[in-house]
Amino acid sequence: MLTRPRWLLQTEGACYLALGLALYRAGHFPWWLFLALFLAPDLFLLGYLANARIGAAFYNLAHTLVWPIALLLVSLALPAPELAPYGLIWISHLGFDRMLGFGLKYPTNFRDTHLERV
Repeated sequence: MLTRPRWLLQTEGACYLALGLALYRAGHFPWWLFLALFLAPDLFLLGYLANARIGAAFYNLAHTLVWPIALLLVSLALPAPELAPYGLIWISHLGFDRMLGFGLKYPTNFRDTHLERV
């Protein structure tokens, strides 16, 4: 198990998803909002309409944990609790993607990811 990085990364993704869902539930945020926005980061796939390089850049921009974690930190620091559900939905989406084996993209081909070729 510990020598299978893909399995570890997918398990890690499942943990991000579970954490996002648990914190979302604990925050008593509306589930209709979760359902409405869960797939929103995938809109960045539209960059692939231009070419693989732009598509990978757009996809990776929306599929790194940096932004949703920053959003959660801002929601705590300001305080602006109304931002928290968006960060949690975003983290849940990223966890779901990683759990399914979708990783950050290389500019060579849509199927080339940091997890492996999909």
